[in-house]
Amino acid sequence: MLQKAKSEIAKWLAKELGVAEETLLATLDTPKDEFGDLTTRIAFVLAKERKENPVKIAAELVKQLKPNGYVEKISATGPYLNFHFSNEFYSDALAEIKKEDSKFGKGKKTGKKMAVEFFHANTHKGVHIGHIRNISTGEALSRVLDAAGNKVVRLNYQGDIGPHVAKCIWGVLNLYGGKVPDDNRDNRGVWLGKVYSEATKKTEGNPELEAKVQEINQKIYAGDKKLADVWKKTRQWCLDDFEEFYKEFGVKFDELYFESQTEKIGKETALELVKKSVAKKDQGAIIMDLKDDGLGVFVLVTTEGYPLYSAKDLGLAKIKFKKYKPDKSIHVVGKEQELYFKQLFKTFEKAGIAGMEDMARAAQASYHLIYELVMLPEGKMSSREGTMVLYVDLRDKLLELVKEEVRKRHEDWEQKRVEETSMKITLAAIKFSMLNRESNKVMVFDWDQALNLEGESGPYIQYACVRVRGILEKVGKIKESAATDYSMTHEERKLIKKLCEFPEIVKNSAEHLAVYRVANYLIDVAAEFSKFYNVSPVANAESESAKAARKRIVEATGIVLRNGLELLGIEVPERM
Repeated sequence: MLQKAKSEIAKWLAKELGVAEETLLATLDTPKDEFGDLTTRIAFVLAKERKENPVKIAAELVKQLKPNGYVEKISATGPYLNFHFSNEFYSDALAEIKKEDSKFGKGKKTGKKMAVEFFHANTHKGVHIGHIRNISTGEALSRVLDAAGNKVVRLNYQGDIGPHVAKCIWGVLNLYGGKVPDDNRDNRGVWLGKVYSEATKKTEGNPELEAKVQEINQKIYAGDKKLADVWKKTRQWCLDDFEEFYKEFGVKFDELYFESQTEKIGKETALELVKKSVAKKDQGAIIMDLKDDGLGVFVLVTTEGYPLYSAKDLGLAKIKFKKYKPDKSIHVVGKEQELYFKQLFKTFEKAGIAGMEDMARAAQASYHLIYELVMLPEGKMSSREGTMVLYVDLRDKLLELVKEEVRKRHEDWEQKRVEETSMKITLAAIKFSMLNRESNKVMVFDWDQALNLEGESGPYIQYACVRVRGILEKVGKIKESAATDYSMTHEERKLIKKLCEFPEIVKNSAEHLAVYRVANYLIDVAAEFSKFYNVSPVANAESESAKAARKRIVEATGIVLRNGLELLGIEVPERM
């Protein structure tokens, strides 16, 4: 509705002032509340043409222009021209939100395909708090891109072979005799992550044991039957755990890729690069010499002939672009891999110039979406050192805190309802904490803030949704037509205008790959709703027209909050 009003005002002013409609549209902004509903900088544009003071021009325009359409008043603040909307605008906006309901905020189809590659948790390691920021960001971004009208493909590329796997298998065989302790049989994938940490501590700095791990790694690559059986079995434990995690977290990937399936094609691609003189052999290894590009040396294949992650990524690109042909390929990967992706994308570029079309497409489409570390107040975590907070431990600790509060508030609830509600609140606390700030900034996970019902948290937004439901149940059915006789207050208009921004927020979040904007916006909506609720009673409104209008405001608020939380992958419980 706000965008529609902008377009109509731009068209109207273009005709009145003889200025291009696109120019006028670019000058329109949403000002601070006291300066109206929309403001334009057009006086600055006209000042350049007329060689006059923009303040003078703005004052003259106030006299020249007559209110039109939704604009009931025009004023000037220095060189800025302000437009104040009529009650009709706000009433029509509410009607539009209600009509579109779950579709409100969604854009028109763009015809573009976006591949979002995220999560990337290696097998034989536990899912930790860093992975949670990754999967929360990747899933929310996928939903935002989809809502903005793009076709989205969710991809997950995981390391299931390599030194970390060999180290874990060494630990399973030598520290546990190849058997899973009884108390870990239900979470064997999580247990393997702990075995990896134990094995790292045990082997690090011990040349003899490190050689044993390397031997296991070589035998797995060579297809040793006995070790292949152990690898397949332990790999499946991890994949089974991952599937449970995806289900719990509300994520479904379109394709799962693994290093074991890309290594062969990756090595073949590396050899092809050598033939085309893009890569070269150096002491038996295959490398990309990127020193002239300021990116150092990028090793693709080791002296022993093993393809590294870099070569496997070339193989993945070939597979991915052949099947999906994405217009944009977004890699959600941590900041520590920034140099690696610059090297990889430069390799794509050079291979493309040499005539490899699939690599040229990869160079054009690939983008590294950086997310920073997740830290605890006590400092950085490490899976190697065993100081990483595992997802199950984080979830269970928060879940117990939430269940305790839910039981206090609802002593009459059955255990199943307590469990289901508590899980929704817990997941909201975790996901929102990962999404309400820019992904390229380090975040410190704050246990208390994550569950705060009065601050910037997922449960705070959920609570606003639950309050909406409670108000609507209390008000019940009412004659809708009565709302047209009501003149909305300043606070009510502020909230409606904020709701109208939602489609633009979704569009901008998609364009800038910035899901935190949706999270921050929802905080603002919930805060404005709280102010509205405190000054504009609904069930006990002073008149039927006030009650009807305010009910529509509450309904619209609920639609926007629910749609926004849906984009972040957060469910809303019936009660809290």
